[in-house]
Amino acid sequence: MKVAVIGCTHAGTAAIVNTAKMYPNAEITVYERNDNISFLSCGIALYVGGVVEDAKGLFYSSPEQLAALGVRMNMQHEVVSVDTTGKTLRARNLVTGEEYDDTFDKLIMTTGSWPIIPKLEGIELDNIVLSKNFNHSNTIIEKAKTAKNIIVIGAGYIGIELVEAFEMNGKQVTLIDSSDRILNRYLDQEFTDVIETEFRDRGVKLALGQTVTKFEGKDGKVSKVVTTSGEYEGDLVLLCIGFRPNTDLVQDQVDMLGNGAILVDEYMRTSRPDVYAAGDSCAIMYNPTGEHAYIPLATNAVRMGTLVARNLVTPTIPYMGTQGTSGIKIYDYNIASTGMTESAATDAGLTVQAVTIEDTYRPDFMPTNEPLSLKVVYECESRRIVGAQLMSKAELTQSINTLSVCIQNKMTIEQLGFVDFFFQPHYNKPWNFLNSAGLQAQ
Repeated sequence: MKVAVIGCTHAGTAAIVNTAKMYPNAEITVYERNDNISFLSCGIALYVGGVVEDAKGLFYSSPEQLAALGVRMNMQHEVVSVDTTGKTLRARNLVTGEEYDDTFDKLIMTTGSWPIIPKLEGIELDNIVLSKNFNHSNTIIEKAKTAKNIIVIGAGYIGIELVEAFEMNGKQVTLIDSSDRILNRYLDQEFTDVIETEFRDRGVKLALGQTVTKFEGKDGKVSKVVTTSGEYEGDLVLLCIGFRPNTDLVQDQVDMLGNGAILVDEYMRTSRPDVYAAGDSCAIMYNPTGEHAYIPLATNAVRMGTLVARNLVTPTIPYMGTQGTSGIKIYDYNIASTGMTESAATDAGLTVQAVTIEDTYRPDFMPTNEPLSLKVVYECESRRIVGAQLMSKAELTQSINTLSVCIQNKMTIEQLGFVDFFFQPHYNKPWNFLNSAGLQAQ
């Protein structure tokens, strides 16, 4: 069995390792454009901010480790075309320029995603940089050494973490986003208000509800970002607008969403026989809505890549879908969310209610304590839980993993009130705050 794998970050690495172990007689060939694999891009802000000093810790595998499994690693090779019907591909060696053809019995598309780059005047100016891979992170660190005014465009997780890192390193930071709130995909306003206040109190300029219209520069380097509402001076600009699936190779050959994300079934199979996809290149089942959605997260990618191997020969283990569960730490606040926010559920046409708990996480007689905010969103008619958000200076984010399981298993808000949780004064109250949310909703 000849297996071709295109792309080797999270989904690709998981698919390769598991395929090599499960099918030792398979001939596995990997095509990767970069000179490294398995970089944890979620650690870029930690690396940029100096929290992580040795970037080696942000890699959990290497070409040498995969080659030791008997895998043929074609690093710095770009696949320029794929014929999914004829089961052939054409690759280019990016070092020598040589092109050649190859065949496959099974194709695994783990081509990932690439940052969205707006087609705006001045986008070609120097010091406008992306934040996606290892090379980007090194570029950011080098250019930030001399930068005084840094502009971050995009208020998602990556953008927010970079704003914090730069501010803590003494930079003047401006954050621009077209939405009127930061992290609006993950949190409702009562949570984002807290973080926005924290940023403003630390001198971060928030330019929200504004769309970038052009970049201006001096001597070939960016000096100003112009938006629909103002102009902002900056000598380093980071684009963190979002990501798009990197799937042009199989355009019009497999079924996709409108944004180019490959549609896969529960066994990671595309609409074309013997072609599989995993990770940021494809859409997956989003349990809160029961529909396919594009949710580029490393956790989803690793699970999907592992399942590709398990289902490569025979459909064996189906994917259970995702809740888009994620977490972030901003200054002293530990924040996590799963499923849909109240605003997102309403925008999706669901009729929902929400219950919010403002409490301390353990009994008042304990010598130290911290307040917490928990919000659980549920459908009015079915009472099914569809989302939750949590914020506290105490580390309570694992509770969101519990609520992720609740959503996955279609539990109701009433059932949450009576789930069996332990009580120990060091950790919680006789009624766990998750129970309290369920009880309050009743």
